[in-house]
Amino acid sequence: MAITLTPAALQHVRQALNKRGGGIGLRFGVKQSGCSGLAYVLDYADQADPEDISFKQEDNVVILVKQTDLPFVDGTELDYRREGLNSVFKFNNPNVTDSCGCGESFTTRSDNA
Repeated sequence: MAITLTPAALQHVRQALNKRGGGIGLRFGVKQSGCSGLAYVLDYADQADPEDISFKQEDNVVILVKQTDLPFVDGTELDYRREGLNSVFKFNNPNVTDSCGCGESFTTRSDNA
């Protein structure tokens, strides 16, 4: 499958990269956290690492995912939304089977395998 950005997320990432003076895109993954097990991790990326899988988006923006994180996020669409005074990334991840009440962590089919 792939990791994709909605047009709003792509615009936000492109603007952020321009503002910070460069970079190739986003590093997207997961870490152990919270009551459900996993939490998303996002950071701007300046270069790919050898263990990264690249998902090229429009405007030459790249999403980098470590091979070990891919089973947990494969097929995810990242969206960027304004909610009141806040702006946040939203993750439409088809692998999520459960999430905690606070919304900070989640479980996937890969966790249960």
